[in-house]
Order: sequence, then structure tokens, then C-alpha cells
Amino acid sequence: MKFTITDEAARFYKEEIPLQPGESLRFYVRVGGVGSGGFSVGVMKEQPSESSYIIEKQDAKFFVTEDDFWYLDGMTIDYNDDMDFVSFENSAIDDLNHPGSS
Repeated sequence: MKFTITDEAARFYKEEIPLQPGESLRFYVRVGGVGSGGFSVGVMKEQPSESSYIIEKQDAKFFVTEDDFWYLDGMTIDYNDDMDFVSFENSAIDDLNHPGSS
């Protein structure tokens, strides 16, 4: 499992959620709603399990559970302050909205 959250993205989530020192944020696979039907990344405050993949940055934990490894393995989450935009990239998946479709 390889998952990257940049310093800028960690800072964004810590301020936006907000996260206090020692708190954890889970990244998980979401299925889109009416009209989109695609996949995206959801976030929620939660505690990691022993089998979670955990990244510690800026006094917070960011993690993925095993059920979501298939989508988030290889993903980089970044934040561009000038554009106020969070980006999700995964070179292992051609279309993040519809993985597996070619």
C-alpha cells in the first residue's frame, strides 16, 4: 500500500475539518449520487484499526482501511491554495470516476 498526502493537503484538512493534535481522518471510497454514478474519495473523523495504512503528518493521522486499499493504493492527495482545490491522482487508475472501465 502506498498512499501520499502532501503537507498542503494535510494542512487544508486540519483546518477545514478541523482536526486537533492526535485526531485521525479516514479516507474512503464513495459512490457518487444521482447523475454521476462514479467513485470519489470521502473523508471522516474516525480512529484507525490495527490493519489500517496510516500516515502521520502535522500531529494528525490520515489513514485508509483495508476495504479501500483497491482504490486508494498509489493515490496522491494534494491541495492548491491559489485555486482552493484538492486534487486526487492515482497513476494505477486511468479514470478515478469509473475505475476498471476502459
